[in-house]
Amino acid sequence: MEAPEPLTSGDFTDASEPFQLFEDWFEEAKASEPNDPNAMALATVDADGLPDVRMVLLNARDARGFVFFTNTGSAKGRELAAVPKASVVFHWKSLRRQIRVRGPVEQVSDAEADAYFATRPRLSQIGAWASQQSQPLEGRFALEGAVAKYTAQYALGGVPRPPHWTGFRIKPVQMEFWHDRPFRLHDRIMFRRPSPDAGEWNKSRLYP
Repeated sequence: MEAPEPLTSGDFTDASEPFQLFEDWFEEAKASEPNDPNAMALATVDADGLPDVRMVLLNARDARGFVFFTNTGSAKGRELAAVPKASVVFHWKSLRRQIRVRGPVEQVSDAEADAYFATRPRLSQIGAWASQQSQPLEGRFALEGAVAKYTAQYALGGVPRPPHWTGFRIKPVQMEFWHDRPFRLHDRIMFRRPSPDAGEWNKSRLYP
């Protein structure tokens, strides 16, 4: 399957900063990816330094970084509490493109978490209360029972955000853009900065 023609013009390796380039590629991915263009592989490390990776959804983004939401008691929540650093990869097969992001992680404010939680479907809000994410589950019936319990508890009015459910923001210090080329002679550019608060990015082109 041939990749669609890019919506943007020019050579992406000429980009001077990464956030606008991410936006350009993300808009194209939303038009071409059949499922979840905001899906990203999130890597963290546990207490022994053993890497963990799983797919999550990018829920918000701005010049501060990339945000996803989860249960703080989940494996990723516990690992980020201990080692607040992470890496994510976006891979858009339809475009033959990949973006890697690395950096320290911070928890979002309660106001940000509340605002996003309010946009979720009601059943997803109930699920956030019912699921003891990453903990052993004795059977499906136990989960369904918890869903029924919280459905009844919040039958009237809105569903508040659970105190154990929040967002994490990855604040990039590295962003790498990769585009497939014939014969594995791919295009790659890397943006680096010493800290998330440093204004200027250093850009370099990488061998495939």
